[in-house]
Amino acid sequence: MLLYLELAYERWKSEGKLINMDALKDAVMDGAVKRIRPKIMTVAVILAGLIPIMFSHGTGSDVMKRIAAPMVGGVVTSTILELIIYPVIYILWKGREVKKVEAGRAYGIENN
Repeated sequence: MLLYLELAYERWKSEGKLINMDALKDAVMDGAVKRIRPKIMTVAVILAGLIPIMFSHGTGSDVMKRIAAPMVGGVVTSTILELIIYPVIYILWKGREVKKVEAGRAYGIENN
């Protein structure tokens, strides 16, 4: 996700579109959207394999349930982090730089 966010940020910056916080949010959205489908597909396949294990009732199922439960939790947590939390943190991180450029333009100082 970070790679896609950084590529989108740099592309918008090089094109001169990164002029304010709204543009930064649009750039982050542009980068993050490219990771939604691969992440959701990965999570769906992993969950499709683990959910039947969670509800199984056979020989060895008690051991397999203990292995599958943390994996399901990790996959769900990873999805939330990658698709929601990381873009927000990236906006906060790069927002300071964009605000400096915005303030410089307000005072007539060009800062690229």
